[in-house]
Amino acid sequence: MKTDTEASARVEERKKAGPHLTAHEHVGLNGRIAVAITNVVGTMWCAYVFAAIALVSLPSAIQGGVAALVAWLAQTFLQLVLLSVIMVGQKVAAAASDKQALQTYKDAEALLKLQDEMRRLIEINNTLTEAIHGAVQEMRNPAARQPSVTGESRPQTR
Repeated sequence: MKTDTEASARVEERKKAGPHLTAHEHVGLNGRIAVAITNVVGTMWCAYVFAAIALVSLPSAIQGGVAALVAWLAQTFLQLVLLSVIMVGQKVAAAASDKQALQTYKDAEALLKLQDEMRRLIEINNTLTEAIHGAVQEMRNPAARQPSVTGESRPQTR
């Protein structure tokens, strides 16, 4: 079981760090380049541009027959357009994941505050219970705490 000091240190550490979001990822130069390209290619506007580029070659694919049309569809249109659409979907999913992580962090913070308040109230309750117990014991047997004439204390009875 963690001590109060260890628990308090962890709470302070969490406050400083905050929730871990996608934007907090540390990447090097290659990572920054990849993120920049992803931010450009991973848009619906880029998907529309890729669709237009792919449609330029559609007439020649139709003239080439069924095999050429299937190859155009699979190798040109789907790959170009779906690449951007999938990247947009990943951005949406990452944003939803970040939102969920932030909400979970806030919930955990609230629970930690409640737990700390409960611990404080339990400590107060324990102190008061001990005081009440002592007062009740004194009321039941006031002679138990008084020394006898010989200087020896009398045994307590319940």
